[in-house]
Amino acid sequence: MKRMRKWLAVCPALATVLCACGGDVEQPSAPLRTVVLTAPVPEGGQTVKTLYGVVREASEVNLGFKTPGQISRICVKEGDHVRKGQLVAQLDDTDYKLGVEAAQIQFDQLSREVERMERLHESKSLAGNDYDKALAGLRQVEVQLKTNRNKLDYTRLYAPASGVVQSVNFEPSEMVDAGTPVVVLMESGRFEVEADMPQDVYMRLGSLAGATCRAAFDRDGAIPVSLAWVVPKADGSQLYKARLVFDGKADSRLTAGMNVEVDLQLADSTAGSRYVLPLHALFQEKGRTFVWTVGNDSVVRRVAVNVVRLEGTEQAVVEAGLKGNERIVRAGVNALREGEKVRILAEPSATNVGGLL
Repeated sequence: MKRMRKWLAVCPALATVLCACGGDVEQPSAPLRTVVLTAPVPEGGQTVKTLYGVVREASEVNLGFKTPGQISRICVKEGDHVRKGQLVAQLDDTDYKLGVEAAQIQFDQLSREVERMERLHESKSLAGNDYDKALAGLRQVEVQLKTNRNKLDYTRLYAPASGVVQSVNFEPSEMVDAGTPVVVLMESGRFEVEADMPQDVYMRLGSLAGATCRAAFDRDGAIPVSLAWVVPKADGSQLYKARLVFDGKADSRLTAGMNVEVDLQLADSTAGSRYVLPLHALFQEKGRTFVWTVGNDSVVRRVAVNVVRLEGTEQAVVEAGLKGNERIVRAGVNALREGEKVRILAEPSATNVGGLL
């Protein structure tokens, strides 16, 4: 009986030891983390830079008379559409007509005298020197007659191109000098875009591959434009004044003074080593940026990259560290550790929704 009591007293302790030992052997291992992968996408060969500009009239013509005088009539008003060759304004031509008439009379008289002197010269009755002087006098009067006729023509002001009258600066009966702008004409349908260009874009103009213009009323409609010129001197804000012209006919809805956006396509010589990744695939440690790559052994490894720029709020362009064939963890990067083994979650098939097939 005493031996049985001793055995029963030892059994609980032995059972405790055996249970403890058995627990170490049968305890299950920690589950693998599940990750979703993505692949680096090579960046395109061009970088798009957006400038903000204003539509300007391509040609603003100040129309003025070539001769002074008193305005007799103005044939247009502000906002009028005029066609090329249309009469815009006219001066009082009374005195100019008299000048032409006087020069015509003098020319006719000298012409008859020269005809008589020519016959005398042919009959050897007039010295050659006198005949040459008569011819020179006739040519001089002829030039004066043409000059007066031109002045008479200059009393009429015609539109050099079709367009819209932007302003009329004088009224009938006012006196104007030669060259004074009487009417300002803006050519119809001919517009340019004036934009300020930052220094980094100006330094890369040699790689300009194309440009388009977008207006606020049609964000999706891109109008092709070409760079006409850039002032090679920066202003106080380190911006360069640039002008772009429309390759074809500008949109009829464009008007002078309208704000537009200009997209410049710049060829990128470093694009081959740059890749686009989801922004959530990046994480930082000690001031450096990394991504997790997954090898064939399903083990994650840290790779350092350099962020070139952000593309919107969901993507980033990176360079250095990647070859383009890596498998990269797309989400949950902050919970992983170097050398940790993971389980890869397959992407759902677009043709097998729910995995039923």
